[in-house]
Amino acid sequence: MGDLLLVRHGETEWSVSGQHTSWTDLPLTQHGEEQAKSLAPLLTDRTYALVLASPLDRAIRTAELAGLPGVVADPDLHEWDYGGYEGITTAEIHRSRPDWYLWTDGVPPGPEGHPGESPEQIGARADRVLRKVEAALTSGTGDVILVAHAHFLRVLTARRLGLPPAEGRLFQLATGTVSRLSTEHGWPVITEWNKRP
Repeated sequence: MGDLLLVRHGETEWSVSGQHTSWTDLPLTQHGEEQAKSLAPLLTDRTYALVLASPLDRAIRTAELAGLPGVVADPDLHEWDYGGYEGITTAEIHRSRPDWYLWTDGVPPGPEGHPGESPEQIGARADRVLRKVEAALTSGTGDVILVAHAHFLRVLTARRLGLPPAEGRLFQLATGTVSRLSTEHGWPVITEWNKRP
């Protein structure tokens, strides 16, 4: 069975400022592009059965700069819909909701088309991705790589390990990093986390 590699896209202006970024399709900063290019040595010596990326430009661009072949955009890899908290930092939210916690409280609705998502809704999307991943991993033709966003990949990691979606809170994920999930004695495990060259 192959490994599941998770790549968080490179830095954007809002990842630096801490603003919640889901549908706002910001480009990578210059540093974010350098981060993406630097990942190539960690990724190029592998054979991939499947390469999926979020359809947002910051993920697609990261995949391109990292030299990944055959990238397929998958809407299920989109970042958490932050609804009314899009573009707002946690510190700003805490001014009016001091006890707010994304992982348990979710977000309020935003503009039309962006109702916000709960941890359970993100977990359902992660489970759909994992079903696609499982088929590719068991094919024996190589690893699977997902290029996406911090909160979504954290939920996906929790689900892969058999944890509830909200337990994604346990897995901090930095920009421009590679993490690897493998198996030990048939059970999913974290083999590497937040790796940079």
